[in-house]
Amino acid sequence: MSHWFKHFGGAAALVALSACSTVGSAVAQPKAATLDPYNPQDAMQLARKMQCSTVDGEQAIFSWHGIAYARRQGEKDVHLFDVIGMNTRSCSAIKDKNGDGFALVSREILLYLDKDTGEVLDTWENPWTGETVKVQQVENDPVNFESYTVGRDGKPAIWSGEIQGDQWWYRSTFPLWYPSPLAGAYQTEVGGTYHATELFNFFGRTDDLLNPETTSAKVSVGWSRISDWLPWMKMNGREGIFYVHTAGARLESWDDLPDVMKDYINTRAPLYKTPPQTGDPRDNRTSWQGYADFRNAQEKN
Repeated sequence: MSHWFKHFGGAAALVALSACSTVGSAVAQPKAATLDPYNPQDAMQLARKMQCSTVDGEQAIFSWHGIAYARRQGEKDVHLFDVIGMNTRSCSAIKDKNGDGFALVSREILLYLDKDTGEVLDTWENPWTGETVKVQQVENDPVNFESYTVGRDGKPAIWSGEIQGDQWWYRSTFPLWYPSPLAGAYQTEVGGTYHATELFNFFGRTDDLLNPETTSAKVSVGWSRISDWLPWMKMNGREGIFYVHTAGARLESWDDLPDVMKDYINTRAPLYKTPPQTGDPRDNRTSWQGYADFRNAQEKN
């Protein structure tokens, strides 16, 4: 996953080793004053500090909130509802043919909230169809990935954030295009392919991230998503898109989660208090898969 590791501008004064330096040579090296974004081993440390922790199995929690809109041709954008999300995760060291690396295991929730009261929506009145529909909250378990010191292209990995003075930031854009679990066998011929884009931004202080003595970094995060209508909205093929704009941060502890999220987890999804176990072998789960399971269960009943 070499897309995690590429470093731009402003870091020359911070880099003590060249991009070709190796780890574990016969000659002992003095400890670096800061982590080196161009060194593959340090790149793993930077990624772990940003995403989770350099301590195996230590829990990290992210939270974010924002607004969901609808856009249709010839109409003003409509504020549909608010959203709030959380992700609980941990990392552990791994090693394979791609070198040293780490595995991140996580699960996440995104709640759709009444835009006036801030309460969790169980039903929603569709303003275009007039139908009151059941809201399907997002519970994705798991959401996992792995990163290594050697990327998929065979090149040494480097950290792909940007540093300018005392600030760092990291951008990641994921255009998504794959067969939809809600459509039939002829999506190439008649349409229905899953199509969305997720856009992530992470921010923090340079001295915090590059400090080799700390195990994690304080991180602010932005997340946006552009997609087709959510399946539970039952838009029945109407033209338009759904988009979400949010911001948040890494939290110090579970207690810092907003009350509406803690109440939801305590009463409806207690599994999400902790991340999956280290080494979780399951395939990742998406919200569209979750809705497919929900509908299949309905039909069986």
